[in-house]
Amino acid sequence: MVTARDIMTSPVETITPDDDVSEVLTRLAKADFSGFPVVEGGAVVGVVTETDLVDLFQPSDRTLWIPIGFPPFIETLTYGVDLSWNDLDVGIDLVKNSGKPISDVMITDVVTVSPEDSVDTVIDFLADSERDINRLPVVEGGDLVGIITREDVLRTLSEREQSI
Repeated sequence: MVTARDIMTSPVETITPDDDVSEVLTRLAKADFSGFPVVEGGAVVGVVTETDLVDLFQPSDRTLWIPIGFPPFIETLTYGVDLSWNDLDVGIDLVKNSGKPISDVMITDVVTVSPEDSVDTVIDFLADSERDINRLPVVEGGDLVGIITREDVLRTLSEREQSI
């Protein structure tokens, strides 16, 4: 039986709850993945993804609706223009949020697996559309020992298929 230990990546790049948003954004920009486990004292206390950080810079309450009429002004079309991504707003949001600790934006309800869990268990978690999990921390004795991404599972399934 293939286990989580067989397909996990180790060691894992992590961040701490005290790391600030700007530092994590910088690390993500240089990384080939889209999120980090947040670790304190070896234990996983949260996860943070690009999506969590982008949400800081694009609040949905700043969409401007502009009515535009065409001659003879019988009908009016309404267009939504998202102003939150213009340079000024992003700059203001960056200054406002860059010093925030990751603990303010991380997800604390973290799903983990143990190294001895089967690949089928891992697949069940990663395929759960309600949770929308892209990476699973692997925890042993309360400490983070690895991480499994959807790509790791697909690679394992492909290798398994080729060996049959």
